[in-house]
Amino acid sequence: MPQTGGGAEGPFKILGHGGMVRKPRPEWLKVRLPHGEGYFNLKRLVRAQRLNTVCEDARCPNIGECWEAGTATFMILGDVCTRACKFCAVKTGRPAEYDLDEPQRVAAAIQKLDLKYAVITSVDRDDLEDGGAYVFAQTIRKTRACCPGIRIEVLIPDFQGSVEALRTVVEARPDVLAHNVETVPRLYPIARAGSRYARSLRHLKDAKSFGIEITTKSSVMAGLGERRDELLEVMNDLREHDVDILTLGQYLQPTKRHLPVDCYYTPQEFTDLREYALSLGFRHVEAGPLVRSSYHAEKQAGGACHDSIAARASRP
Repeated sequence: MPQTGGGAEGPFKILGHGGMVRKPRPEWLKVRLPHGEGYFNLKRLVRAQRLNTVCEDARCPNIGECWEAGTATFMILGDVCTRACKFCAVKTGRPAEYDLDEPQRVAAAIQKLDLKYAVITSVDRDDLEDGGAYVFAQTIRKTRACCPGIRIEVLIPDFQGSVEALRTVVEARPDVLAHNVETVPRLYPIARAGSRYARSLRHLKDAKSFGIEITTKSSVMAGLGERRDELLEVMNDLREHDVDILTLGQYLQPTKRHLPVDCYYTPQEFTDLREYALSLGFRHVEAGPLVRSSYHAEKQAGGACHDSIAARASRP
């Protein structure tokens, strides 16, 4: 399926004497460097509140566009992850104690930005008994107290499969609960050591088991070495586990220490994948080379909620 940059060489061109040089990214993957006033204003606010964002820590290619528009994905529970996924630029190691005042600072930043839709994620905190679920719940509640009417999306870890930790977050009533499967199960030992594909699927299914209406969402990267049939199977698995929103984007190697890109998918290929996913019954699908889990998240959720309302209204 993916052709651009594919083949035996992947994204590399082999030279003589054992050397390699990386092929340039396709035009559709090139973005402008951040430069606008809105970007720098948000950067100053994040520094002043001593907050972390996944936009910076994970080296998101859309940071300029999103920050210029005054949107950011806040990353709670510190900036050091207890896992070492081979595709992710977030620091890994032994985290420090978390800051109990962080939920209030996140809420204050969201209030100052006058956001109508906020996205909150975290590093993995396998060192904590609840994986950080309590801090997620507190951040949701503090944000709602500061910003009446706001809609909140959380992108959560798997909490090592703890249903009680998941319940803690869901009972704080985020509007959207996201957990990313990231890649196909065959590549988990290479790309997501410490995570389990089946556990992530159960996590998404269990989120709807507490009698609280919630929209679920997951994200998949393309270009890590998966086959087309494997990618389609993941989409089917997600729908079978009642996931409402799917995002699909191109994997980009953040540093030389991370997994190389196996191939680049074209915009047309992402369009074809989106059409297939929609045929499975997802309420909303966002697919494209630069799409990330929280890219235009408010539009993704808006589309899903509109479709959900329409579906309920059509029931006899």
